[in-house]
Amino acid sequence: MSFLIVLAALCFLMWIAYRGHSVILFAPLVALGAVALTDPSLVAPMFSGLFMDKMVGFLKNYFPVFLLGAVFGKVIELSGFSRSIVAGSIRLLGESRAILSIVAVCALLTYGGVSLFVVVFAVYPFAAELFRQSGIPKRLIPGTIALGAFTFTMDALPGTPQIQNIIPTTFFGTDGWAAPVLGVAGSIFILIVGLTYLEWRRRQAKNAGEGYGDPATLVNEPDTAADTTLSHPLIALLPLIAVGVVNKLLTQWIPTHYGKETSFIPAVMGQTAPVVQETSKLAAIWAVEGALIVGILLVFAFAGKRVMTQFASGSKAAIGGALLAAMNTASEYGFGAVIAALPGFLVVANALNAIPNPLVNEAITVTALAGITGSASGGLSIALAAMSESFIANANAAGIPMDVLHRVASMASGGMDTLPHNGAVITLLAVTGLTHRQAYKDVFAITIIKTMAVFVVIALYYLL
Repeated sequence: MSFLIVLAALCFLMWIAYRGHSVILFAPLVALGAVALTDPSLVAPMFSGLFMDKMVGFLKNYFPVFLLGAVFGKVIELSGFSRSIVAGSIRLLGESRAILSIVAVCALLTYGGVSLFVVVFAVYPFAAELFRQSGIPKRLIPGTIALGAFTFTMDALPGTPQIQNIIPTTFFGTDGWAAPVLGVAGSIFILIVGLTYLEWRRRQAKNAGEGYGDPATLVNEPDTAADTTLSHPLIALLPLIAVGVVNKLLTQWIPTHYGKETSFIPAVMGQTAPVVQETSKLAAIWAVEGALIVGILLVFAFAGKRVMTQFASGSKAAIGGALLAAMNTASEYGFGAVIAALPGFLVVANALNAIPNPLVNEAITVTALAGITGSASGGLSIALAAMSESFIANANAAGIPMDVLHRVASMASGGMDTLPHNGAVITLLAVTGLTHRQAYKDVFAITIIKTMAVFVVIALYYLL
């Protein structure tokens, strides 16, 4: 019965998200409904002590990233840099390769260490411009961004700084470059199959006479400056490149400068206890925030006059979008924490642990828990915290290196996590102004391709 409660909660929230209802409203209601069916006396304590605690903790850490990412994306719009990048991409690759251009830019940013959420804000303005000029339906933008940002550069390519590639290192004693051959092979599979699928969808739309879409019915369309003078594409790309480079530099510099932790005593009378900050937990967030500030300043340096003409109204819209996206994701985070605390979740975890093959066991366990929680990092953390010792023992018995265990776990986390209730998916659709009904089909197809890639990598390991 406890398992059915967890399953029902998950399915109901996915249905709610797909129907276009607010996850901010329904995530706590569904989670607490599951608690009420399990133990009614725990509804209030779990709401205050778990759901709200996790939701507020997420906002505390990540809302500045959402905010700065939204402002960065907006000034990229207003400066006309998106149009410059589009023009340069068309000249370099041709209109028929618009999808490849967007995937390449997303991959560059995420592999450079830029948060997936920031990539959505930064890339959407010129993705919309490029798709409009190329006559490709806007509904294909989320699937395209998902392929470039949510797949191979998130957890498959060796060395990626994304958190999904870092979490396994603490459990398996590996580093971010674990199993490079398998990681590259998996990345190539994802990229080729994903691009083939998206190009097939583009040709389908073209043959049906479908264009970008009716401007009168589209939502969240990017704004550009009134003048038609375009900056050189290399200048337009500088803020995007700077975000990746500065993020990398700050990621290395911050721990060196601050050490393991830093503390200060507030200048308030009676306050004697120091405020201690653990650098290891905050360095990546501080680095992204600093990089985004540099990116915004660079846009103003090169196109300040053009941006300022619409900055007041544009920044208000960006802040509103950041609030909505952050609250959606935070609510999902709280939902996952509550569901993971229910007895039914333990039933799921134990059942998955019974799969005999060590790598298949790990892959299915991680991707299933990521799907249930709607979070790649959340599902991965829960799976490894609960079962890493079992994974390691089974792998040692079968002679499987820890590097392979790392790569399979990392890639599996980014598989079924992108179900309809996933925070990144909801953010992606909110930013692009599309609904699950309009665009989720292609995001789900990319999810299936990504999940298949894990088992392709496992097969390659046994073959080679």
